[in-house]
Amino acid sequence: MNIADRIQSLRKTRGISQEQLADELGVSRQAVSKWESEQSMPDIEKIIMMSNYFEVTTDYLLKGIEPQTDAMQKKASAAIFSAVGTAFNFIGLVVAIMIWEDKQTPTAVAVGFILMAIGCMIFVIGQIIGEKDSKKSSLKYFSLINTWILLLMPISWIFNFVDGTVGGFSWTFTPLPQLGNSYISYGLCWLIYFILCVAINFYIIVISRKETR
Repeated sequence: MNIADRIQSLRKTRGISQEQLADELGVSRQAVSKWESEQSMPDIEKIIMMSNYFEVTTDYLLKGIEPQTDAMQKKASAAIFSAVGTAFNFIGLVVAIMIWEDKQTPTAVAVGFILMAIGCMIFVIGQIIGEKDSKKSSLKYFSLINTWILLLMPISWIFNFVDGTVGGFSWTFTPLPQLGNSYISYGLCWLIYFILCVAINFYIIVISRKETR
């Protein structure tokens, strides 16, 4: 990996575009593009500015050598917090469904909600104290996966309320939508859930790609 590759890698890891990096350094986007395509080399002043901005040494930018400090070694990856948070959210959903199937009580939703709240808190802690370079990617993948987990219960609540109100029968909070008026409305609920999750995932992917250009 040469200096051009290292600049591009650091920029993409930070999740910024060539134009954003150019603004930070006070140069044109074309200048950054030339650095990354090996058409030119940044001068020493810009190398120092990039080392400060990316929080790496000039030796790393020029030679690819960077000493591992104790602080860097001890700092946990944000991806670990993201994975643990996702596990809590998934377990919360599964536990809520299991309790509901067994007890048929809204307590199932409360238990699931508490576990999911813990999972989201773990993820947020990772975004605060986790390794800086891993925060962007962990946010992306946490959002992509947990969209499907976290939206299911709220959509089920809304569906049960609307379906129960329209049908004139009693409803309750459940972790999954309940068959009420008809199979059509029940299927529509699942279709809305699927479309909404796909749309959110698509938006996250598009935004992520734009930020790394």
